Amino acid sequence: MIRNRWALLERVKEARESRSTTSGRVYDLDLADAYRVQGELAGGREIAGYKLGLVSSAKQVQMGLESPIYGRVYPEMILRSPVSLRRFIQPKMEPELALRLGDDLPPGASLTGEWTAAGEVFLAVDFLDSVWDGYKFTLAEVVADNTSGGGFLLGDKPLDPSPEDELRMYLDEDLVSEGPIEALGDVSAHLSWLAREVGGLEAGQVIFLGSPAAAVEARPGTLELRGPKGSVLSAEIEK
Repeated sequence: MIRNRWALLERVKEARESRSTTSGRVYDLDLADAYRVQGELAGGREIAGYKLGLVSSAKQVQMGLESPIYGRVYPEMILRSPVSLRRFIQPKMEPELALRLGDDLPPGASLTGEWTAAGEVFLAVDFLDSVWDGYKFTLAEVVADNTSGGGFLLGDKPLDPSPEDELRMYLDEDLVSEGPIEALGDVSAHLSWLAREVGGLEAGQVIFLGSPAAAVEARPGTLELRGPKGSVLSAEIEK
C-alpha cells in the first residue's frame, strides 16, 4: 500500500482530467490526509452543499468508522433533465433525500428535535461517479475522489418524510432500487457532525443525506423516484 498523499492527489487528478479509470486499493492514508486531497482537488470552487456517505451504522462498522464520510457538492453538479451519461466516467445512481438548510448551522451547534425542522426536504437522485476501476477502492481513495461525487437530481417540491416512508426508484417502470428512510440513521447527528467537520454549514446549502438503498448502474431511460405521500421526481437519462 502507498501512503503518499501527493501521489494520491496526482492519481485522482490525472484520472479526472483524462476521464479514465485507474486501479484502486493502492493507497492507504488516514482520513485527514484523504480529506486534504479532496480539498486540494476542489480548486477554490464554490460549494453548493455536501453529500453524506456511509450513513448507516452497519456500513460504518463494516468500514471501521464511527461516523459518515462526506464529499463536496459544486453548483455544476446539480443536474436537470435530460441527464447525459457522457458527463460521467462510470456512473451509478441511487435514491436519496436532500435537505436545503433554512439557517446557518455553526460548527458547535447540535440539532435538537426533528431534523426536518432544519430546512426543506426534497427527493434526490445521486449519480455516483468514480475514477477507481469497478468501484473497488480503499476508504482513503473514495474520500479523496470526493466520495464518488458525480451529480445530483434535486426535486422542487418540499416533503414531510417519516422513518416509515420508503424511497423507490424505477427505470422504464422497472423497480431498480428501494429502501426505508429510517435506514438513513440519525440525520440530526449526521448534520451536527458535518457542521463540525467542515467548519459550519450555511443557509441555502443543500445536504444530500445518503441513500437507504443499493446503487445501480446508470443507463438510458425514463427515471422515476417515488417517495412519501405520492411525491415523484422524474427525469430522462440519455447516452
